[in-house]
Amino acid sequence: MASRLWGLGESWPVLVYFSAPDLGEIHSRLLDHRPVIQGETRYFVKEFEEKRGLREMRVLENLKNMIHETNEHTLSKCRESMQDNLNQVLQRLQAATDSVCRLQQREQERKKIYNDHLIANEKQHVTQWEDFMKEQYNKQAEVDEEHRKAMERLKEQYAEMEKDLAKFSTF
Repeated sequence: MASRLWGLGESWPVLVYFSAPDLGEIHSRLLDHRPVIQGETRYFVKEFEEKRGLREMRVLENLKNMIHETNEHTLSKCRESMQDNLNQVLQRLQAATDSVCRLQQREQERKKIYNDHLIANEKQHVTQWEDFMKEQYNKQAEVDEEHRKAMERLKEQYAEMEKDLAKFSTF
């Protein structure tokens, strides 16, 4: 047995006798907090999981209520609104399609008229070109004929001049 003297001051001397098992028990109670901490930890985890489970149950219940309300009220209103708006959109789309078809038809008619006009102008230009070329050929023939006549006149004139010159050179 071990004995120890613990002092609480000069006026309070305390003599305490401890045995070895008593010291182990005192040590474990005063200094070894593992069992207490483990118990507190288990208690905290248990409480946390219970509260968390209840909170998650409340969240799931709220979600279920929101889904039910959405299915009952909001979804039907959305369907009705969508159906009404869809009919209006379809009518507008049909009107726009008809308008586009009319515009395309007008554009095709304009293109056809323009192409017909181009073809007619091209034919007219070809005809004018052919007439111009015939006129040029005729003018060329006239110029060639005038040139030939002028050449004959000049030949005759030079022939006469040679005769006159031959008369003068014989002197």
